[in-house]
Amino acid sequence: MEKRIRNVLAVLLMVAFGAALAGCETADGFGKDLEKLGQNIQKKAN
Repeated sequence: MEKRIRNVLAVLLMVAFGAALAGCETADGFGKDLEKLGQNIQKKAN
């Protein structure tokens, strides 16, 4: 029983880690898009 709980926790940690990595990738992409938007606004303002 204890080994099964450990295995379940290990799988849950791997899933959480994978979700965190995916979230970082998305946030990074959003930051790049936002930066590009800011650059376009500056170009049009000048």
